[in-house]
Amino acid sequence: MSENKTPEFLTEALKFGINLGLDRMEKLTSLLGDPQKDIKAVHVAGTNGKGSVCTYIASVLAASGKKVGIFTSPFLERFSERMRIVDGREGLDRLFSDETYGEIGQADLDRLSGMVKEASDKMVSEGFEHPTEFELVTAICFLWFAENNIDIAVLETGLGGRLDSTNVISSPLCTVITSIGYDHQDRLGSTIEEIASEKAGIFKSGCPVIAQDPSEMILSEEDALAVRNVLSEKAVVLGAPITFISTGDIDTRYENGKMEFSFENDPNPYTSCLLGEHQVRNAAVAIAAVRTIPGIFQEDIFYGISHARWKGRAEILSTDPLVLLDGGHNVQCAECLADLINGLAPHEPLRAVMGVMRDKDYEGMLKVYMDKETRFADIIAVKVDNPRSLESTELCDTISFMYNNRVDVEAVDDAVYAFRKAYIRSVKDRLPLVVTGSLYLIGQIREEAIRCTTTNSMLQG
Repeated sequence: MSENKTPEFLTEALKFGINLGLDRMEKLTSLLGDPQKDIKAVHVAGTNGKGSVCTYIASVLAASGKKVGIFTSPFLERFSERMRIVDGREGLDRLFSDETYGEIGQADLDRLSGMVKEASDKMVSEGFEHPTEFELVTAICFLWFAENNIDIAVLETGLGGRLDSTNVISSPLCTVITSIGYDHQDRLGSTIEEIASEKAGIFKSGCPVIAQDPSEMILSEEDALAVRNVLSEKAVVLGAPITFISTGDIDTRYENGKMEFSFENDPNPYTSCLLGEHQVRNAAVAIAAVRTIPGIFQEDIFYGISHARWKGRAEILSTDPLVLLDGGHNVQCAECLADLINGLAPHEPLRAVMGVMRDKDYEGMLKVYMDKETRFADIIAVKVDNPRSLESTELCDTISFMYNNRVDVEAVDDAVYAFRKAYIRSVKDRLPLVVTGSLYLIGQIREEAIRCTTTNSMLQG
């Protein structure tokens, strides 16, 4: 099992914050021998759905027998989650039963951190800015993937695309664009055109592009058209063939915490542990992406989609009572979650534990739940263990005001205690329990949530 100890060198680098740009990353990788140049990769950017699309793609590639590296962020519970290697179908089966399988081990992490630190120190001595934490982690990932001779890497951008540290990959097998929306506007631009242009910055000359059809993104018709135009124009300039993936009508059925689905343009019945119509769209994008890679067969796709796991995103830990964890933290995520809840538990009142970052549009998220008529019986507002967290009392007051005191709301600073309290209530009255508002919140309470639901299941059994 992977350790959960982040090297001090990386923790200290957090003070350099987010500083977009490729100059530092290009210098750093050059000093390390440019390990990324030996890596075949699928590169994924977008606002929402990146991690889900990455895990779908990686699972299918592993199902086909390939040795696959996957790089995602942020991590929920262990730093080592950010990079893992899944070796073939046997590895995929192990990952399905052991979520720590394939994560970078502590010895490798410490050793490679030392190499990257040495290169970073040399950079600084030559007058370069110190690399950011994300740049350092990306470099560690490239070194680890290269020395393990993986067949294909699936790389998720950290922020944006054009200036993201993963964008030193020069010749990906294909690039992928997931759903685009308004997020990180302080860094990516205030208009949807600017944001889409930053995402399209991962396009490469002649490299195929697979993009979710903007008409199926959670955007106005005007914004959807603007996104399509930006992506299309960028692809034309680079001679990169672009395919927009539309699912058309979606047929979903939920049973025992899983989803069976099919979509209009591909009537094959699929099964997924990732739930919601938005995950059907993510699966469609992933399927189109893997079909650009030789040697992938339909049976591999079926197997990979059914074995994909992405914790903390519409993750069901229990069905009796229903316990669902979702780290959605923007308006588009809230719309997806509201639709899923209305499909899983139509017309039922819900219990929620909610914590948000103060720099997110949490009022917009709450408005989505109101507009979608998601019924909350009670909500515990919590403070997340993160410096950016909104105070529990402020979130509590906001919910009470927006719902005109029609929902029973209380503020609890301790998120883990709040989950226990809510779960005990749901065990007694069987109300579905949803934990949402931030990935940081999910990471904070997930271990306790698994312990509680597992213990209750054993007692019932």
